[in-house]
Amino acid sequence: MIVYSATKNTFILDTLSNSISNKIEDLYVRETGFKANKSEVTSWIYSMQFMKNVLEDQEIPDNVGVAIEYKIPQTSKRIDFIITGSDEFQKSAMLIELKQWSDGVTISQKDAVLEVDFYHGREVAHPSYQAWSYKSLLEDYNSSVQEKHINLQPCAFLHNYSESLGIINDEFYSEWTKKAPVFFKDDLFKLREFIKKYVKQGDDGTLIYEIENGKIRPSKSLADSLHSMLAGNKEFTLIDTQKIVYESAINLATKNHRLDHPTKQVMVVKGGPGTGKSVVAINLLSELTSKGLVVQYVTRNSAPREVFQVMLTGKFTKSRISNLFKNSGNFIDTDRDTFDALIIDEAQRLTEKSGLFNNKGHNQIDELINAAKTTIFFIDEDQRIHIKDIGEIDEIKKWAEKNEAEYCEYELESQFRCNGSDGYLAWVDNTLQIRDTANVNLIDMDYDFQVLDSPAEIHRRIIELNEINNKSRMLAGYCWNWVSAKDPELTDIEIGSYKATWNLKSQGQAWIAHPESVSEVGCIHTSQGLELDYAGVIIGPDLIIRNGRVITDISKRANTDKSIFGFKKLQEEDPDYAEALADMIIKNTYRVLMTRGMKGCFLYCTDDGTREYFRKCLAREG
Repeated sequence: MIVYSATKNTFILDTLSNSISNKIEDLYVRETGFKANKSEVTSWIYSMQFMKNVLEDQEIPDNVGVAIEYKIPQTSKRIDFIITGSDEFQKSAMLIELKQWSDGVTISQKDAVLEVDFYHGREVAHPSYQAWSYKSLLEDYNSSVQEKHINLQPCAFLHNYSESLGIINDEFYSEWTKKAPVFFKDDLFKLREFIKKYVKQGDDGTLIYEIENGKIRPSKSLADSLHSMLAGNKEFTLIDTQKIVYESAINLATKNHRLDHPTKQVMVVKGGPGTGKSVVAINLLSELTSKGLVVQYVTRNSAPREVFQVMLTGKFTKSRISNLFKNSGNFIDTDRDTFDALIIDEAQRLTEKSGLFNNKGHNQIDELINAAKTTIFFIDEDQRIHIKDIGEIDEIKKWAEKNEAEYCEYELESQFRCNGSDGYLAWVDNTLQIRDTANVNLIDMDYDFQVLDSPAEIHRRIIELNEINNKSRMLAGYCWNWVSAKDPELTDIEIGSYKATWNLKSQGQAWIAHPESVSEVGCIHTSQGLELDYAGVIIGPDLIIRNGRVITDISKRANTDKSIFGFKKLQEEDPDYAEALADMIIKNTYRVLMTRGMKGCFLYCTDDGTREYFRKCLAREG
């Protein structure tokens, strides 16, 4: 979708007559059905004046194409400004990311990320990375760009910003500024020369039409790249029931893709910790992409997405494949059957509303099923750990029926997690009193579970074990406020002489993959859906044992834990339901933490009686 499309000459006349913003605003309403917000209208008024100044060069042909606000299909991303034409050899399109920033920008420690004061200290993508990512999306999914060999040149123009502090162009961001140069308020002539290098002849806007009408399909280079990342990677090898589920999903999605009028398909894959849900999901992403299907891997929590990108690429930097990994809230306004398949991992974490303030959309399950011909949900209902989690099989069935979709269900068996021992998982459930099982002790189970009296001793062991292959971490219930997020000099978790901080803020949700993060403590939000060899777990005061009964107390959770936001209101409306929900969240949280380690778990409880309870449960008689 393009909001405004014209030639350079018409664009300049529209801008000179001060009608450009009104035209864009009217066309925006016509194309989207919504009114643009004030900040967008303001940006059009000012930014278009600057672009007019840039284009007022006789060496830039009057009939080059100009497009404003091009929405990239199957995404929520919009390219601010496109200039089209050709050089001596091929068709060219300049993709320009426009920013009105003037100051308040600081360097982040994260790849391709800046911190900006004017968004309340929020982190934003570097403009060069934004422009480059749009180029990658078009090259990877637009058939016209692929077949007609259109040369895409991304750049960014910060027309109000002076680079005297050297922040935007800092060496830390050089990978992205080389791929997509950034121009500042004193760089008008430099930007002109950059444009004239690639756009020497006009095209009367025909190239914009070709791009807008290009079919959506994954490029062969993207499919080959993803396939090569998986090839020989033992962490993503399929075994036993994983292979059965994988082949069933492939058959379902490809058969549906071939039909002129496909029937929606909804597939649910159940599986507890260690059954390889994510292994199957990543393999499906690769294989379906290689077959020419438009597919994305979806989770609500960003930690699995970011860690799997690192595992595939071997790098902690952004890459092309990041476009394949999406948040579950990205499909609110997606047209029906836009995607051939959506692969939803950790589906128990889906919510009704989306957005930072949970005020967008109506139901993520319905939105996902609507957006794809085939929707594959990987789910463990016992891993719901947030007050707003709605991911249940019955809920998926309900929305499948409302979307007139055919429904099928599969279940994965336990494989490597906990040394292949379903017994340990059953013991955890029984001990936390989530459900009654016959596994009342850990006698004869091949799993290293120990209860220790010192969190410092556990952390020391975890650091030693981590030297083997960087797969051991400390984890804890979210019972300590994350004060170090604002002041790195402070510590978050203090238990006697033991002091530690929560997950490294500088590494974001990929925390668990960074070798240096072994010195920190992870929470539920940065470890769910991920596997370790050994996990050191601290149970906080939100779960204690009295007279053999597990007692949970949501008030002992940290104030910074967003998973319980809204609990007080819910408690006033329905106290019995609120109490049961809080009990489930706390027990499920520790169930997840205690089952992250495939080889072992070392446990410390802040409450003495609770530690003794777990010790007795190790060898008690049934």
